[in-house]
Amino acid sequence: MDNRKKTEKSEIFKPENVKRTVKDYALVTFGILLVAIGVHFFKFPNNFAIGGVTGLAMILSKAFGGAISSATIVLVMNVILLIIAYLILGKDFGNKTLYGSLLFSLVLSLLERIVPMQAPITDQPLLELAFAVIFPAFGQAILFNIGASSGGTDIVAMLLKKFTHWDIGRSLFISDCILTLAGFAVFSVETVLLSILGLLIKSTLVDSVIENLNLNKYFTIITEHPEEICDYILNHIKRSATVFDGKGAFTNEDKKIIITVMNRAQAVQLRQYIKQVDPGAFILITNTSEIIGKGFRA
Repeated sequence: MDNRKKTEKSEIFKPENVKRTVKDYALVTFGILLVAIGVHFFKFPNNFAIGGVTGLAMILSKAFGGAISSATIVLVMNVILLIIAYLILGKDFGNKTLYGSLLFSLVLSLLERIVPMQAPITDQPLLELAFAVIFPAFGQAILFNIGASSGGTDIVAMLLKKFTHWDIGRSLFISDCILTLAGFAVFSVETVLLSILGLLIKSTLVDSVIENLNLNKYFTIITEHPEEICDYILNHIKRSATVFDGKGAFTNEDKKIIITVMNRAQAVQLRQYIKQVDPGAFILITNTSEIIGKGFRA
C-alpha cells in the first residue's frame, strides 16, 4: 500500500504532469472569468434566467425581494452539487470544479462590490442577450473540454452526459430548461422568452466551440516518397503515422499510403513540405474532432 502511494505521488510531480495541471487550472481560470463577465454585466442586469444555478439564483433573489444576493445563493447551491460531483464524477473533475465554482462565486462577489450593475448597459435586449450567451458559452466550452465546470447545473449536465451518452450541449439544455421556464413565475414574458432563446443558442454554441477546440486534420497521403514524408512527420512535427501498400488503378504503379493526424498549424507545415518533396502526391485532408488514442484523448 505504501509503495503504491509513493508511486502515485511520484507520478503527480513528474514535470509533464505538473505542466499539464498548471495549464488546466490556467484554462479553468480563463473560462471562469469569461462566464463571470457574461453573467454579471449582461445576464443579471437583464434578468435573463438562462438556466443554471445563476438563473435559479436570480429567480430566488427576486422572489425574496433582494434580501439574499444572487452570489450568495450561487455559493450555497454549488457546495451541495460539488459533493455530488466528487462522489459520482471523480476527484479530478471535483477538484477542478471546486476551484472553478469558488473562483466563480468570488469573482461575482467582487464584481458586485466593484462594478455594481443597477441597470442594463444598453437599451437593446437582443444585443445584451447575445453577450449574455456568448461569454458564458465560450467559458463553459473551455471548462467542459478539460473535464471541469463552473459548478451548478453544469455538474448536472456532466452527470446526464455520463449516464446517457448525450453530447454536452443537449445535456446542458435539458438541465437548464426547467429552471429557465420557472422564470415565468417571477419575470415578464418577454424576459423569459429571451432567456429561452438564449438557452437554445448557448447549448448549440457550447458544442460548436468544443468541436472547434478539438479540431484536427486527418491526412491520407498517396506518395512515391514515403521515407522523406514519414521522417518529417516523426522528427519535425513530432507525430506518428501509419503506412500501407497501395497500387494505382489507372497506372498500375506501386504506391505508399500514409495516414496521420495533427493539429491545424502542423497540417499547414506538412502540406507545404509534401508540395516540395513530392508535387505529384495525392493528399486527402479531413477535419476531425473525435480522436481517441495516445497524444490525443484518453
